[in-house]
Formats: sequence, C-alpha cells, structure tokens
Amino acid sequence: MSTDAPEKSTATSDRYEQTAASPEFAGLRSALRRFVFPMTIAFFTWYALYVILSAYARDFMGTKVVGNINVALIFGLLQFASTFLIAWLYARYAGRRLDPVAGQIKAELEGGDQ
Repeated sequence: MSTDAPEKSTATSDRYEQTAASPEFAGLRSALRRFVFPMTIAFFTWYALYVILSAYARDFMGTKVVGNINVALIFGLLQFASTFLIAWLYARYAGRRLDPVAGQIKAELEGGDQ
C-alpha cells in the first residue's frame, strides 16, 4: 500500500479549493446566476399568475376563445411552452457563456494531474 495516496488527495483537494476561489470560477458562477435567478423569478411569477387567476378569476379563465377552448386551457398550454422556451434559452446561454469558461477551468484543473 502506498503512502502517496493521502498526499495526492490533499493536493487534489487544494487544487479544487484554489479553483473554487479563482476569479474565473467566480465569473462562471456569476454568469450562471445572471440567467437562472431572473428566469426563475419570471417563471414562478407567470405560474403564480396562472394559479391565482384559476382560483380567483374563474369567469375570465372560463371565457371561451374558440369553440370549447377557453383562456384557462390556453394559459395551461402556455405553461408547457414557456418551460420549453426557458430550456432552449438556457441551452443557448450555456453554450455561449458558460460552457467555454467551464471547459477552460476543467482543462486547467485536469492539466494539473499530469
């Protein structure tokens, strides 16, 4: 059994701590938060509006738009559409702003293993 294992583990731990404290990692976390927090607030607000209108504005939500399709059904379907839109927007944002920086950080971190 080798005695190098604890030293290697400590060195790896130190590198991870240094990476987490680096300005690049802080910038990556900040960029993620700039997308996630506003989008989460917007989605929860939109969802809460749907729930509140369904509970307290039944006449409005029951308004027929076309045939048997009412406002509540349209709002419900728009919940699904907004979920897919947010996922698509996040994928674009991550591909442009997050993935390149994360890849660079990962390469630097893995480069230290050699």
